[in-house]
Amino acid sequence: MRLATRLEKLQSNVFSLMDEAKARARKAGLDVVDLSLGSSDLSPPAHALERIRESILDPTSHGYLLFQGTRSFREACAEWYERRYGLALDPETEILPLIGSQEGTAHIPLAVLDPGDVALLMDPGYPSHEGGVHLAGGQIYPLALRPETGYLPQLEQIPEEVLERSRLLVLSYPHNPTAATATLGYFERAVAFCRAHDIVLVHDFPYADFHLSGEQPPSILQADRRREVAIEFFSLSKSFHMGGFRIGFALGSRDLVAALRQVKASIDFNQYRGILDGAEAALRGPQDYVREAVSIFRSRRDRAVAALAEAGWQVPSPEATMYLWAALPECWQGSSVEFCIRLVEQTGVALAPGSGFGSSGEGYVRFALVRSEDVLERAIAQIAGFLQRS
Repeated sequence: MRLATRLEKLQSNVFSLMDEAKARARKAGLDVVDLSLGSSDLSPPAHALERIRESILDPTSHGYLLFQGTRSFREACAEWYERRYGLALDPETEILPLIGSQEGTAHIPLAVLDPGDVALLMDPGYPSHEGGVHLAGGQIYPLALRPETGYLPQLEQIPEEVLERSRLLVLSYPHNPTAATATLGYFERAVAFCRAHDIVLVHDFPYADFHLSGEQPPSILQADRRREVAIEFFSLSKSFHMGGFRIGFALGSRDLVAALRQVKASIDFNQYRGILDGAEAALRGPQDYVREAVSIFRSRRDRAVAALAEAGWQVPSPEATMYLWAALPECWQGSSVEFCIRLVEQTGVALAPGSGFGSSGEGYVRFALVRSEDVLERAIAQIAGFLQRS
């Protein structure tokens, strides 16, 4: 059977190798502590779960859900955004429900790229950002992120011949995997850059609430207040720990929201209405839950960084996200994939290889702080033993 050649570009061998290594560790009887995936171990807000439970018993919620049926949720998104950032958005034309923010990053290239157009993507970056570009027939120009420049793309260094073909720039701060943050000033420069070169600016914003230190991360729409070039994707997977419910939304330029809605309409309807009801309750309900959950991850960060330092592995303490981005220990001579495979096979502790996020991620691993402090400290003690044997 002949399959489409575009599938060749969608292979993710690094994470497939890690999945197989975790399976081997379990088969060998090891208790796998999976710190390789950013899937929160905390529960969603109780009032959100209650709304979902109530919806299940409501027979009017059991049918298809089209755009007009999402009006109440979109209004909740607009109210939530205005409370946080002081900008009023039109829920009819500037907000669109998504099946997680990943749907937005996968589908927006279909709306803005023609075959051969260039997308400017961060390297390292979230792997799914590439997928939609490949499906749209676009070309990727990687923007290497370096610690000496704060893991921010140096847009002025992009060659002119690349800019002439560029139609899309994807940013995401706080950043996965490096945990870097961006200032409003940087966003303002990025918006001006995109206006000057007629480039669509996408901001993937799942870690909007995960500022463990410092100021609240800015929204890209604060830099594009007239919503001319930007669209932003927010997810309830992190702030409200609803990853399995697959719920997010897009905000921004009317033209971009309309284009994304057009693509979405040809592929799917929406989630079950009860999920949107629960998400609406989360957005409109008390936000103490969010602050308490972030406090838990702040404490996990501090304990994990201290435990790693005691083990002889110096890792920067991030200002945001649920991750540690760690350069491989000096005693290790192999690749990040080799490190992570041997670590999980010998100890059961699973980390994410930096190379899985792009070529510029080689030499690093990512810790996801998705287990309790005690479990993290025990896992780091196992890592310390592994390093002593290496």
